[in-house]
Amino acid sequence: MSKQKVSIPQLKEWKEQGRKIRMVTAYDYPTALLVDKSEIEVILVGDSLGMVVLGYDGTVPVTMDEMVHHIKPVVRGARNTLIVGDMPFMSYNVSLEKAIENAGRLMKEGGADCVKLEGGLAMVPVVKALVDGGIPVMAHIGLTPQTASQLGGFKVQGKDEAAAQRMLTEAIKLEEAGAFSIVLEAIPAPLAKLITEKVGIPTIGIGAGVDCDGQVLVLHDMIGLFDRFVPKFVKKYANVSEDILTALNAYAEEVASGSFPAAEHSFTMKDEVLKKLY
Repeated sequence: MSKQKVSIPQLKEWKEQGRKIRMVTAYDYPTALLVDKSEIEVILVGDSLGMVVLGYDGTVPVTMDEMVHHIKPVVRGARNTLIVGDMPFMSYNVSLEKAIENAGRLMKEGGADCVKLEGGLAMVPVVKALVDGGIPVMAHIGLTPQTASQLGGFKVQGKDEAAAQRMLTEAIKLEEAGAFSIVLEAIPAPLAKLITEKVGIPTIGIGAGVDCDGQVLVLHDMIGLFDRFVPKFVKKYANVSEDILTALNAYAEEVASGSFPAAEHSFTMKDEVLKKLY
């Protein structure tokens, strides 16, 4: 049976049914093809590409052009998977008009089905403006990497009563503004469970415990392709970097020894043609 592309309304139905949502990141055509063949329903083309693909120290340097550039091949590769385009830092913070314009680019130029943006109460008017403009929005609260320096670094958020209450309020207000889902990143599992129970839209956890309506991981982290920094909440399901390194070294050794390319990897020509060349 072929995979059916999930719709945004279906995600809410799944929450009501207790069916978990599976989401991973992808940033190019080959990995999008693989995800599309899998049982994963949602792809986030995240600004985490700044670190795992472009080699930046964080997500802040990522530009709109870079996001559009990476969303396009993912859309071409994963035709049966819901594609979420991440809005990079300062693409939605300047004005409502700029936010709508940039979100529109991710959908119109990139081909994303919807967008994601980070932030709590300050982002409520932005979410409402985007939704009113016909752009579906996935919200993101807790640890928000784009503003991690403001939060004191990459730390668990919402551990004390005031912070937890604020986060619960943010989730409720973002739902009221029209967000169709909320990513909860690096928050205590009991708080994530409470937020999940209090809102009517799906919660997607990353370092937020098992009681969220779904989960998301960075593909490069979970398959062991990127190990410069691996968060505590990541589980490695493979270690492909070791396989790739083994293959590269085997290739290098065979080239040096002359055992590659062998006859089966080479092309021939007729002897009489070769003689005439000599």
